[in-house]
Amino acid sequence: MKKIYSLGLLFGVVLSTTVGGQVVFAQEVITIQDAIDKTLKNNLQVKQSQFSESLNDVNLQQSRAALYPTLNASISQDIGWGRNQVASGLFQNTQNYRTTAGASTNLDLFNGFSKINQIKQNKALIEAGKTNTEKIKNDLILSVITSYMQILFNKDFLKAAQQQLEVAKQQLNQQAQLLEVGNKTLADVSQAKSQVASAELSVTDAENALAISYLTLAQLMDIPSATVYQVQAPLIDSFKQPSAKYNAEDVYQTALKQFPDIKLSSANTRAAELGVEVAKGNLYPRLSFNGNIGTTYFYSENPLIVNDSFEKQLKDNISKGIGLSLTIPIFNGLSAKTGVKRAKINLMQTQTQEQLAKNNLNKVIYQAVADLRAAESKYQSAQNAFDAQKDAFYVIEQRYNVGLANSVEYSTALTNKNKAEIDMIQAKYDLLFKSKVIDYYLGKQIAF
Repeated sequence: MKKIYSLGLLFGVVLSTTVGGQVVFAQEVITIQDAIDKTLKNNLQVKQSQFSESLNDVNLQQSRAALYPTLNASISQDIGWGRNQVASGLFQNTQNYRTTAGASTNLDLFNGFSKINQIKQNKALIEAGKTNTEKIKNDLILSVITSYMQILFNKDFLKAAQQQLEVAKQQLNQQAQLLEVGNKTLADVSQAKSQVASAELSVTDAENALAISYLTLAQLMDIPSATVYQVQAPLIDSFKQPSAKYNAEDVYQTALKQFPDIKLSSANTRAAELGVEVAKGNLYPRLSFNGNIGTTYFYSENPLIVNDSFEKQLKDNISKGIGLSLTIPIFNGLSAKTGVKRAKINLMQTQTQEQLAKNNLNKVIYQAVADLRAAESKYQSAQNAFDAQKDAFYVIEQRYNVGLANSVEYSTALTNKNKAEIDMIQAKYDLLFKSKVIDYYLGKQIAF
């Protein structure tokens, strides 16, 4: 399981402060590692897969025990009654009692190696079960990271939308003031109102997107959907720009050796191959050794019959026997041949699934490498745009300080700078995320 460590672990503590005379409780702050831990602990798919692992262990124990001889004991008591001739030559109703006890054993000497191959298959299924659990956990980790980053994106989008709304309101106020002195028309004011309405809609959309992203992560962690929490943003300034110089084919060849999806499909194929051998065992003759021992006690009320004592009869009536049994399959409704055909078809299905898993891994890795390179280019462009907006704001700020620019121009320049900064941060988040996706396929620890 790949662990993800956040930079600076925050504990979810509840703090209180006073705002407007009311006590306001701080929301729980969840780090990326917190989110992953909660998800892996609570997710029912992980638990189901672990239960399947336990069942596979039980199946292996049973298949190993099947190699040992069987041993069974039995005891029976019979009572019979009816008319029987007695010493006087007359018939009268009598009762008979019979007690039988015995034990038997059976051992397969040869059965087409079905039992041996069944043990091998169950071992392969155990490995497949463990790999499936690992796959589920890895998929969940990637989903958590994606959802976590989406919250950070949406928080920045909301911030940008709120800033744009503030500028639109200032512009509307300015247009209204100019209308009063006759320098603007009602059409100009209406246009400004329209911009405010559009900005308000953008804020509403951003708020909804943020709420949905919080809900998505809560559902992944399997915590109550109504839980209110915050996420900790990585300290972007402390990160070094990740390298985007990856060769897609090298990444793919490395992933083939350790990626859970491939390991799972390979284990399933191995289990299916052994399944064919298990099924073929039913086509061979079966040689078994058997042995038995038993004794009988009999008592009758018929006066013509002498009833020895219970102990004497048990001793005198002991019988023993051993034998070999050879069963040759000739025709059994084609069940054996049908079983082999079914096992071969299942093998072809798993082989196809394994190849599909490899093909899919190849596609997603090549796409991931391309996405990483695109994210690197986007980050460079966003960084250049932020530098340009920062310089432009500096000029407006100097003009505003000496009265050569009004408050709307200043607010607009500030908003543009802030938006460019948010775009740059988002581009860095995206670049960071895309690089961690490559680490995910390479089997590296994903650290923030």
